[in-house]
Amino acid sequence: MIDQEMQEILSERLELACERLANIDEEHLKDEAFDDYFHTVKGFLSDIIDTYNWSISGGKDSDSLDKLKERNHKLYEDILPENYDKSYANPTVAVERLGKSLGQLLSCLYFELRSLIPSVYEGSLFDLVIRLELFLEIYGAFVSADEDGRALPRNTEIRDILYYFFCDYAEDERQIRFEHIVYGEEDYARDIVLNSDLEDMSYLYRYGEYVTDNEVAMAQHLNSLPESVIKTMADTYTEGYRIGFALTGKDITKKKTVSIKYVIGFERMIRYAIHNFEEMGLRSTLFRAHPSLFHSVNNSVPDGYTGASANKQYEYDHKDDNALFLDGTYNNRRLEAIKSAGEMFKDKAHGYGGPAVVRSFGEKPFEPVQKEDAVHLTAEQKKLIGDYRIQASLAQSEYIIPEERSFTIIAFPVPEIGPEFKEIFNETVRINTLDYKLYQGIQQKLIDALDKAEYCCIKGMGNNHTDMKVMLHKLKDPSKETNFENCVADVNIPVGEVFTSPILKGTEGVLHVSSVFLKGLLYKNLEVKFKDGLITDYSCDNFADSQEGRKYINDNVLYNHETLPLGEFAIGTNTTAYVMARKYGIADKLPILIAEKTGPHFAVGDTCYSHEEDLTTYNPDGKSIIARENEISALRKETPEKAYFGCHTDITIPYDELGELSAVLPDGSKITIIEKGRFVLQGTEELNKPLDVTIL
Repeated sequence: MIDQEMQEILSERLELACERLANIDEEHLKDEAFDDYFHTVKGFLSDIIDTYNWSISGGKDSDSLDKLKERNHKLYEDILPENYDKSYANPTVAVERLGKSLGQLLSCLYFELRSLIPSVYEGSLFDLVIRLELFLEIYGAFVSADEDGRALPRNTEIRDILYYFFCDYAEDERQIRFEHIVYGEEDYARDIVLNSDLEDMSYLYRYGEYVTDNEVAMAQHLNSLPESVIKTMADTYTEGYRIGFALTGKDITKKKTVSIKYVIGFERMIRYAIHNFEEMGLRSTLFRAHPSLFHSVNNSVPDGYTGASANKQYEYDHKDDNALFLDGTYNNRRLEAIKSAGEMFKDKAHGYGGPAVVRSFGEKPFEPVQKEDAVHLTAEQKKLIGDYRIQASLAQSEYIIPEERSFTIIAFPVPEIGPEFKEIFNETVRINTLDYKLYQGIQQKLIDALDKAEYCCIKGMGNNHTDMKVMLHKLKDPSKETNFENCVADVNIPVGEVFTSPILKGTEGVLHVSSVFLKGLLYKNLEVKFKDGLITDYSCDNFADSQEGRKYINDNVLYNHETLPLGEFAIGTNTTAYVMARKYGIADKLPILIAEKTGPHFAVGDTCYSHEEDLTTYNPDGKSIIARENEISALRKETPEKAYFGCHTDITIPYDELGELSAVLPDGSKITIIEKGRFVLQGTEELNKPLDVTIL
């Protein structure tokens, strides 16, 4: 997107920035604490500039593996857990040394500057220049305060510099991001995947992402597998994407691109997937999850390819840094940037088919520490964030039209899961390729029973005190209509669930689960209460202070909305996956993609058919699925800003915590589907066979 003239201008700006940066070595602020901060961060930026020059001169392609590892470690060293309690990237350290108002701002600045690491590997001159200039402008404010005889600049002065930086470049950053998603003409990662020698682990270090033994071992494991296994993995993944279009009656031939999101280490599979998509007429775009405040919306799921996390606490500490300057004007500026990018790439956006996602699991569940010195959103800012999510989704849907796109998602374990990784990996491949025809028939038996019901009753057992009543839509013509979708491993791999969008009025009760892993975060004794389908209260036992638990849930499940509706009710049928989780003791490490198939689950937020309510969808038996909206999403035509929330989080009750799941008929009689963790409905007995296997 940068023409020759702009390249020359940026090169001149880089030269000037480097000259000014070099002079800092000979300068010192009167305040020793702030002087130490700026010299420390300047040292990091010197490493960044050195890495940029090394990268564009070919060092990343010619250095030895040992040198690549050494550089990778050096760039991420400051935020690694063993060093984080001494780093200015840690808001607690920054506040302790620099005071709260300026400490938070300067820790935020350092966080943004650290986003440069993968950028300089890519040779992104634009990313480098604008952030160097931001650092120098803020440093200049401190120098001016010194020269004017003031002790320090006002915190509002530093806040305004950050504010205008993120406002001024919002449009440029969004345009670059949008182009990478829908078109990817200059696709850095695509070249790595297609043209690297995947037997040489040096290629992993070309991304600029943090690399650990886990990513290396993952790549080596895939290299050790027969070509037939890799092909099966890729075929399952890409075929799921194609079927997603076919089952919803969308024309995939109108699409030109598909975005692939993955964890580095999976390149051998991704290479096959790229070729598979090409045979469908789709060019793959590969873009990275950008760790910058330009793209951060308090979402724990990476949007793009990613390497290892150097420190999840570091990422959690900075997830709300936008609160330092977030206001209505800034929100509007970001929305304008989305529309500007959409208009610039309108034609390309219409040819975008949606994402194809490869997730990993097996990493140690993360339990964050809530820090008083980290930046926190005010009540007003939480509403602004919630409103932005909704408006951003609506704005982007004008260009990437939800009714015309699809997706697929699949997950595999990584070596960090433990010594039985290879066995778990093989079992996961098997689970991802189970006979969908078998499940299709069994699940139809479930649907036939559920379609007779007025509502469903779900109760826990043992220490689980779930007691939910879920209202279902009324079928006008049961011979042609159904409430539940028969999900057989198309977009959501693996196979194994039937799901619906419930009626909100009358849906009520308590949802409880002893331990659950949601979007990378662990929740202990999560409890959510509903009235007329809306969340009325919630709690968890992660923290001694119950209010900290509420904030944790509000930030990461409700995404700062005052409440959310129950957008989905489903029954998972993949008992094979459930048994695998128990056999290897990895239930807390399963991604929701697999975990949701191992028991009934409830999703809070948007429905399963968000933005696609008016599309007619059919089950394999030819019946039309009518439960595509609820009372809130029905507002989309008059007040779309009230119809959607921009989030959807599944919470699963495992079979061993489930006492009863019944379909209650209009006359009050009931059909029991699951009792004491076992399927009891006639025709579903096959699902109990994996449960009967002794787990050693």
